[in-house]
Amino acid sequence: MSKKIPIGLSDFKTLIENDYYYVDKTNFIEDISTQVGQTLLFTRPRRFGKTLNMSMLRYFFDIVNAEENRKLFKNLYIEKSETFKYQGQYPVIFISLKDLKADNYELLIDNFRILISKLYRNYEFLLENINKYQFSTFEKILMKSSNLSELEDSLLSLMEALYKYYNKKVVLMIDEYDTPLVSAYTNNYYDKAIGLFKNFFSLALKDNEYLQMGIMTGILRVAKEGIFSGLNNLAVYTILDNKYSIFFGLTENEVKKALIDYQIEYKIDDVKAWYDGYKFGDNEIYNPWSILNFLSNKTLESYWINTSDNFLIKKILNNTDDVLIEELTEIFNYQSLEKSIDKSSNMIDLNNKKEIWQLLLFSGYLTIQNKTETTADSYLLKIVNKEVYNFFKKTFIDNYLADESLFAKMMMSLLDKDLKAFEQHLQKILLLSFSYYDGANEEKFYHNLILGMILYLDRRYKVHSNKEIGFGRYDIVLEPKNSNDIAYIFEFKVAKSSEELERKVNEALEQIKSQKYDVDLKEKGYSILNIGMAFCGKEVKVKYL
Repeated sequence: MSKKIPIGLSDFKTLIENDYYYVDKTNFIEDISTQVGQTLLFTRPRRFGKTLNMSMLRYFFDIVNAEENRKLFKNLYIEKSETFKYQGQYPVIFISLKDLKADNYELLIDNFRILISKLYRNYEFLLENINKYQFSTFEKILMKSSNLSELEDSLLSLMEALYKYYNKKVVLMIDEYDTPLVSAYTNNYYDKAIGLFKNFFSLALKDNEYLQMGIMTGILRVAKEGIFSGLNNLAVYTILDNKYSIFFGLTENEVKKALIDYQIEYKIDDVKAWYDGYKFGDNEIYNPWSILNFLSNKTLESYWINTSDNFLIKKILNNTDDVLIEELTEIFNYQSLEKSIDKSSNMIDLNNKKEIWQLLLFSGYLTIQNKTETTADSYLLKIVNKEVYNFFKKTFIDNYLADESLFAKMMMSLLDKDLKAFEQHLQKILLLSFSYYDGANEEKFYHNLILGMILYLDRRYKVHSNKEIGFGRYDIVLEPKNSNDIAYIFEFKVAKSSEELERKVNEALEQIKSQKYDVDLKEKGYSILNIGMAFCGKEVKVKYL
């Protein structure tokens, strides 16, 4: 009988004691145990095993319940390692910031007080062994009445108390450190949050004589205003680094073994297409959340992509411009794109194109095809897999082009060459969606229409936009993958009034003809349908020949 599958479980003890399926990652302990005095930051996409690994480390190092925790590692790799001598040898502080979110800065501080108070409750026994000043501060934190300075100093104070109690240095673990910063960015108090957490982290990790080792996880390395400035003991390991790359996510061998264990090894090719594609360092990595859900349901679906509101990604897609549209067009046509990438992220500057590509990469929506030689930080990026592709498809159609069923009807009318119905459906989409673009450049709607076409027609067409051909540059060309299908050439025009629509749509068709946009398609032997489209506010006129 196959073991239970630990979907959503991130507590190592619960997983082991209840005999859930576990991929042994305890050699991770061996790799980091030598980093005395260091702070290690691991950045990976969400749901890639960061919290489970932190929980494993916590139960390994913690001096509390050391003998009981020792049993958790029976028959695992680390039990036979020299490193096992460090099991149960250190006081451990574990704090997760994953739920530290707030609509405003004042509420963040309130939530922060509650979080630190809950942390301190685990160490109330220390009250018997501290001086009057520390006792007073400790009590204020427990009663959620501490001031801002005491909150910022809370980890350092707790580490000092633990060191004096056990006469041993402390392992400090901070999980999902960047969650409150993303929340702050979302709710427009980012600068204040940066100042708060810069002090909180620095006091605990910089030149701290009580620190045995610091371990942090997150999705991004936030660089704004040097949140980690002065931490000369900080080592950051991102998806660009080969070191530690196999400990987050699942390797191909681990996935193959799991499929064999659950008697579905014949599905490996489908699983690879849907959930593989990540490249961490030099290693090919599968999405662990999606793999566990697939093992449970045995159905190829989008699992990982639906575990978050994807706010930052949607914000990027909502701020597309001509250049970004053309680049996303290439990505969605399964082409690769060369970009300059570094390890840090500055969420406050999403108008910076470099920042956008970094965010898409580190968040797990794009992956690295390979390193290039153009510059020291140049990489070829591509879309990860079918799961992520389907997310973009749904996001564009649902968020920007009314609902999926209406968009589907419009595209089917196009494929059926029923241009009257195509115009009617497009008119409905404009009426439903135009409010998203009120006061903005109307070109934005057409750009998102292009991306919607790409994602909806990906099985049958290559979608090209703004390419030079003949005597000019066309707007959109749909080039069929099957030579028996018809090709489409689109030209858009914007009218200043309803009365001008007819003239503009005729002008669009004439431009296709006079500029010879069809020369390449004719040479390839395709049948071609030329389509002119004129827009005026929420009105549209479509003609073809």
